[in-house]
Amino acid sequence: MILDFVPQDLLQSGLHEIANVLSPHGAFGPDGVTKAYAPGDFSIHFFLQLAVIIVTCRVVGWLGQKFLGQPQVVGEMIAGVILGPSLFGLFLPEIQGAIFPKEMKSVLYTGAQFGVGLYMFLVGTTFRADHFAEKGKSAMFVSLAGITAPFLLAVLLTPWLMSVPGLFAAGISQFNATLFFGACIALTAFPMLARIINERGLANSSLGTLSLTAGAFDDAVSWCVLAIVLATFGGGPGVAVLAIGGGLLFALFIVFVGRKLLAPLGRMVEAKGEMSHTVLAIVMICFFLSAFIMDAVGIHAIFGGFILGTAMPRGKLCEELKKKVEPFAVIVLLPMFFTYSGLNTRMDMVNSLPMLLVAGAILIASVLAKFGACWGAARLSGEDNRTALGIGALMNSRGLMELIIINIGLQKGIIGLPLFAMLVLMAIVTTVMASPVFEMVYGKKARESGELGAVPESAS
Repeated sequence: MILDFVPQDLLQSGLHEIANVLSPHGAFGPDGVTKAYAPGDFSIHFFLQLAVIIVTCRVVGWLGQKFLGQPQVVGEMIAGVILGPSLFGLFLPEIQGAIFPKEMKSVLYTGAQFGVGLYMFLVGTTFRADHFAEKGKSAMFVSLAGITAPFLLAVLLTPWLMSVPGLFAAGISQFNATLFFGACIALTAFPMLARIINERGLANSSLGTLSLTAGAFDDAVSWCVLAIVLATFGGGPGVAVLAIGGGLLFALFIVFVGRKLLAPLGRMVEAKGEMSHTVLAIVMICFFLSAFIMDAVGIHAIFGGFILGTAMPRGKLCEELKKKVEPFAVIVLLPMFFTYSGLNTRMDMVNSLPMLLVAGAILIASVLAKFGACWGAARLSGEDNRTALGIGALMNSRGLMELIIINIGLQKGIIGLPLFAMLVLMAIVTTVMASPVFEMVYGKKARESGELGAVPESAS
């Protein structure tokens, strides 16, 4: 054999290096034993992580579509949880820890924010202002109901939740706890809702535009409430002022000034018949600056991307963006967002009957607060029952936006691990509910009557 001619010390050295390829190769720490990760280690892990993430997301997404009728995006959300400590880390902790060491989470976090922000920018380019104007009354009613009902239920439930040890951090005021819990159940999974709307063929429908607009408003309010909680919890009033004032000023600038500044880009693409690299570079610079501004003021990068997308010139420019950017964003970048959140999820924290009862109460209250309230608001605003039920089903999805806000709550010491796990469970259940319930109450009949086309092939 060839290996017989290789010196044993060289062979052993080579095998040792292969076995330790995922180990840190940097300098020794103060203890003289533990090594730090070298710059090259970050790229080694990052490329392996991407391969594992994409394979897992595609496989789980395909299984969800094939056997459960779920959109690809729901499978990707579940795949993120599978790759975290709840499953992969539970059964194969050493392998999971080697592939996803905690020291690498900051790199994955950055890629996750890039992916979800870029996707929401592309979603913004499909926003139909004419549909919003047509359904403005309904959107307003649905938005207000989707905010008011959750906070009313939070007022009722929070005193009980605070009596259960470990759910909220010790010393938190009832006011702060109520605001935070209300923001959690008021959220609609904006990125998830957008992806479901695209995958169900609703992107250009009035129902899709209405739901997306109401969801965006509800999420923006929830993030502003979170900013107030963080301010009163130690961040200072400037946090809330910067978030609300900065976000509002940015949105007004994009709507009234940015649209005019971007118009020449659309004319350049129309004249040439395709998007040049220069125009694409300018568009991406605008996206990165928009994401930076909204992140810097304390809202979230995704809102910067979405708001900019709504102002992009329609026509050939948006068509070229979809063709050139969307496949990479959806297949490579966005799954990082789901995996990063999944790495922070511990489903084993809800481990007793009392905790399960509390989790069940939170789930029921959350469904009533969004599905029930948004359905009722849509009916009162003049929508037929089938459309109102469809809106309620879509607005009830929480998804990974929920995981973002509760991760912040956990990191800032607002909630404990048990409540964190319960809210994760609620996010997964309401998101998994969204597509089948929507198809049952609206989508199936709408496709049969021709109101909606078949689910696009791109959903797979």
